[in-house]
Amino acid sequence: MSRSAATAGAQAASPHAHDTGLLVLRLALGLTMAAHGAQKLFGWFGGGGLHGTGQFFAASGYPSPHAFAAVAGLTETLGGLGMALGLLTPLAGAGLLGTLVNAIAVKWGGGFFAPAGVEYELFLALAALAVTLTGPGAFAADRLLPGLRAHRFSYGIAAAVLGLVVAGVTLMLRD
Repeated sequence: MSRSAATAGAQAASPHAHDTGLLVLRLALGLTMAAHGAQKLFGWFGGGGLHGTGQFFAASGYPSPHAFAAVAGLTETLGGLGMALGLLTPLAGAGLLGTLVNAIAVKWGGGFFAPAGVEYELFLALAALAVTLTGPGAFAADRLLPGLRAHRFSYGIAAAVLGLVVAGVTLMLRD
């Protein structure tokens, strides 16, 4: 049996492995980010709520810090839930990517490793980028939407560029 025939046989034996892996990744990433958003918005899970998060954003040099705290909290919560459900996945991924690029910029200078470093935020950003480019897989709400039934790589690229541009503009507004 040739190597390509063996590879094809292995793939045929597990037709849903790719989609199941993407589902697990989407759930882990999406629910983690939604929880971070709930910390910012509601103070859940030991978070600061809008007031505490606004103070952090003010100390980090963002103008209108309470508005930016609300935007970050909403982006993380809604983007995280969208990612977990596989709903409007390119847009959810763009929001998460942009938010995480800002988080990396704020923590930059603390080294790579946790707790002060950026390893956690970088991992989440790259996971968001990976799902944005790959698509949500078959076990996703996007499969119910006519325009998103079949993920297109161009959607992923456009969404990633959108997330990075918005992140860049946001970072330029910081003091």
